Amino acid sequence: MTMRRWRLASGLVMFVYISTHMLNHALGLRSLGHAEAALGIATALWRSLPGTILLYGAASVHFALALTTLYERRHWKLPAIEWVRLWAGFSLPWLLIGHVYSTRVADQWFAAAATYQNVVGTLARGGLQGWQIALLAPGWIHGCLGLWITLRRYPLMLALKPALVAIMIGLPILSAVGFGAMTRAAIAAPAPSKPDRAEKTEIEAWRRATVVVYFALIFGAAGAGLLRNAREKRKRA
Repeated sequence: MTMRRWRLASGLVMFVYISTHMLNHALGLRSLGHAEAALGIATALWRSLPGTILLYGAASVHFALALTTLYERRHWKLPAIEWVRLWAGFSLPWLLIGHVYSTRVADQWFAAAATYQNVVGTLARGGLQGWQIALLAPGWIHGCLGLWITLRRYPLMLALKPALVAIMIGLPILSAVGFGAMTRAAIAAPAPSKPDRAEKTEIEAWRRATVVVYFALIFGAAGAGLLRNAREKRKRA
């Protein structure tokens, strides 16, 4: 497979993952119970061994290709849409790191059940519910732009453009409104038990370390590319 095909395939996996989250949130318009039921299905899929390998493998491949692109870039005179795509693409993993540690890691390490009632209730009581809504925005924007840039040359995609734009705008709105409905329902329920201070400290330490490594890789790849460009420019002078 070419680099373009690897990027498209890995990006599609993550786009499906983000889309399932947004659809789950939208089900909150019906009820918290319906959203929890859908979350159970999504969790069974993505936390199974094949789902875990597929999701984290796709994320690793996509990130590695992004670092390669940063290193190989010969100039930074990019159109605005490319800057937006870069911002969205590199913002998503940074935001997801915290999400993964507070849900999947907390669940597997300390048996902190990552249900909507627990997670949404905790976020709402801490005034952080807006953070969860914003979490999916960069990935959704990056995925939509990436798919459109890749597939817009096909006549079918041009014919479907009005419907695709409606989905691009409509699904995030439904997701945000559904999450708001879940927030109200979760606040009305009994407060979930919180992890103890030692558990929270350990999770936070791992989260910070992962973020540091993440940004070190990004700036390292970009910096190495700039140094290479500078050396090549001096050789040509």
